Amino acid sequence: MIAKILSFALDGIDGYPVTVETDIGGGLPAFDTVGLPDAAVKESRDRVKSAIKNSTLNFPQMKIVANLAPADTRKEGSLYDLPIAMAILTATGQVDAHATEGCVFIGELSLKGEIRRVNGVLPMVIAAASQGYKRIVLPAENAEEASYVEGIEIFAPATLIEVFRHFAGLAPMSPVPARRWSDVAAARENPAHDFADIRGQYAAKRAMEIAAAGGHNILMVGPPGSGKTMLARALPSILPDMTFAEALEVTKIHSIAGVLSGGIVTERPFRSPHHTASTVSLTGGGRRAEPGEISLANHGVLFLDELPEYQHSALEALRQPLEDGFITVTRVQNTVRYPARFMLVASMNPCPCGHYGDKNGQCRCTLQQIQRYLKKISGPLLDRIDIQIEVPAVEYGEMVGKDKSESSAVIRERVCRARERQLERYRGTGLYNNAQMDSTQIRRWCALCPGDEKMMEQIFRRMNLSARGYTRLLKVARTIADLAGEENIGTEHLLEAVQYRSVDKKYWS
Repeated sequence: MIAKILSFALDGIDGYPVTVETDIGGGLPAFDTVGLPDAAVKESRDRVKSAIKNSTLNFPQMKIVANLAPADTRKEGSLYDLPIAMAILTATGQVDAHATEGCVFIGELSLKGEIRRVNGVLPMVIAAASQGYKRIVLPAENAEEASYVEGIEIFAPATLIEVFRHFAGLAPMSPVPARRWSDVAAARENPAHDFADIRGQYAAKRAMEIAAAGGHNILMVGPPGSGKTMLARALPSILPDMTFAEALEVTKIHSIAGVLSGGIVTERPFRSPHHTASTVSLTGGGRRAEPGEISLANHGVLFLDELPEYQHSALEALRQPLEDGFITVTRVQNTVRYPARFMLVASMNPCPCGHYGDKNGQCRCTLQQIQRYLKKISGPLLDRIDIQIEVPAVEYGEMVGKDKSESSAVIRERVCRARERQLERYRGTGLYNNAQMDSTQIRRWCALCPGDEKMMEQIFRRMNLSARGYTRLLKVARTIADLAGEENIGTEHLLEAVQYRSVDKKYWS
């Protein structure tokens, strides 16, 4: 007898339907799986057989063929255990085929019949709901992330026998209660790092505020111990909350990568890979073309401490996603496109010893050593960093002073007001902040008065800006104007923005 059960698979961050067919007929007992299965799928026959037997259900001593359609697409992972088991139970008449019609099954089985969590459930549930499916059975450990998807009933049993009893009409399961984004978005934890705890560095804090308000990339150059890492780690505390669309996209990526803890991601990601990270770990790849650090930092922050210490190839691989907002991972078996709209926050010393230009320390590096160190950062990569600032050593008076700096909560209020202006300005365009503007939006929203246009021409020539550097300077000026509540970019906004493009001219020219 032939039976069909619906399941889903992943293509990048999107799901697509897979039909699990089983044919049980005469012949010597055997169990074959076809449809381009990988090793994990082939091994499912032993897990499924033991799970059915240990759930006190009947496993047929006949020839079984399980086909995963479409057969020309490679199937990976253990998520097909549950649908294969249900197809066998349906084909042998233990479960009515009409009961499982239109229901999607996802899950790995243990030998005892327990249903174990799998990666990538959220994008599969979203795809199933968008294609009109109304019911889905998945592991209990994946229920929380799936419960935020509207328009579909989620059933999250712990064992195979629970699934059997439900579809046999013996003990119906109750669907998982739906969760609302507003319930979790309202709760914001106290930040682990607050700007009020950072002594001095008022200019750097202002630059971080501008970066947060416009989603701009930022590079901090300064001696060891000047507070660069503290500033970077405090940045998430002034970023605005994610929208539901952003949270879903972030959660999908984390679910695929298997780093999701609990339900939906509510805080913007902060990823800080070590400088020994390879190009593949940053951009994504591996046998299954999995997302890398830049995709895990999507809609959040990617912090690269000691920037010149990273592999040159890894840094150069950041250029395309910094420009386009996505990364295409190509492997022999698959080509996947992952989102990569992140804020790059980088820090570095001005020289190998860290004290070049530091009035409180003496540099021991030769000119050749300094030049060799700085040349590890290419011009094209620097050109993609909107804000470049110096972070000098903190003075003793600032360290012991009792003056309290602005808290992250106060700065965040200004940032949120500026982001609200941007969301209103770009409504319907798919843009979230000024850093995402293209040339069309720049011409429309960054227009200058004739006097400022003339000044901008002089700045362009004097600083020897590239076309990309020119547009990024305008984006920063647009953000400064938004923070000031101004409709148009003024002279003071341009002049402040110019200050944040001067570090590369000092060290790299």
